[in-house]
Amino acid sequence: MSTRTFRITVRGVFDGLDADQRAELLARAEEHDVLRAAFTAEGHLSYDLAARPAFTFRFLDSGEEEEDILAATERAEEAARTWLSRRGYGYKSLRSQAEDLSQAPLGKRQRRAAARKFA
Repeated sequence: MSTRTFRITVRGVFDGLDADQRAELLARAEEHDVLRAAFTAEGHLSYDLAARPAFTFRFLDSGEEEEDILAATERAEEAARTWLSRRGYGYKSLRSQAEDLSQAPLGKRQRRAAARKFA
C-alpha cells in the first residue's frame, strides 16, 4: 500500500470578536498573510481581517486508503475548532474541502517528466 497525501482546507468567518481580539488578530496579521499560506500538518491559518472577517486553515495529512480522507477532514476541522476556541475567537460557517493528491491531475511539467520516464 502506498501512502496518500491529503490537503484539507477549513474555511469560516470570525464572529463576535471584541476590540481586544480584533486588535490581537490585526497585530499578528503579517504571519497569517495569505501570501505565506502553506499546507502543514499542524495547520496554517490565513486571513485578511482588514478586508473581511473570513479565515482559512490549511492542513496536510495522510492515509493508506481512499476512505482515510474522511478521518483526516474530521481531524482538520477539530484542530481548527480547538485553535479558535482556545483563544476565545467566535466563528461561524465552518466548512471544509479535502483533496487526495494521488487523485489530482498532473500538471504540464509532471506530464512531461512522466513521458520522459517511460520513453
